[in-house]
Amino acid sequence: MNLLAESFGVLALVLNFIAYRQPSANGYRLISAIALGCLSVHFFMIEAMAGSIVTGIAFVRNLVALRWQGPWVLWSFVAINIGFLLYEIIAPQGGQAVYWALALAYSSSIIFTVGSIKLNDPALIRRWFLLAESLGLMYSVLVGSVSGTVFNIVNITSILLKLLQDRRAANL
Repeated sequence: MNLLAESFGVLALVLNFIAYRQPSANGYRLISAIALGCLSVHFFMIEAMAGSIVTGIAFVRNLVALRWQGPWVLWSFVAINIGFLLYEIIAPQGGQAVYWALALAYSSSIIFTVGSIKLNDPALIRRWFLLAESLGLMYSVLVGSVSGTVFNIVNITSILLKLLQDRRAANL
């Protein structure tokens, strides 16, 4: 196990847990960006390139979305994701599992892209991100990322707990 890579994964986990508990979309975007940068380094260090690329794109996307959320930003980042996906499909990789990993990583990334740029309601963001985190969990398991797997499980749990907390508060 690469201790330095796992350290970046654990830091990403802690930061993203904090991000999902933010009361504003921009609070989420900023803290999440830092977490995604750490996770990108983690995936790079364990040679899970699709994970590194999509989380690197997400780092930049969240920083851009702090200021701009227009259609051109959304479609630019969707196009960037599709461009990298096509590159990775064309580049010699080998094995059917690679294509599943690519599909999971980029599907999750596109959901996160649309949600981070287009949505401003934290509750709606959390609901869509449950799906994206689930896809990310499958990717992390497929590439053997211990920190990534724990990251996704904790994020899913955090989102569910926050949604339940919000539901209870609304019922009171």
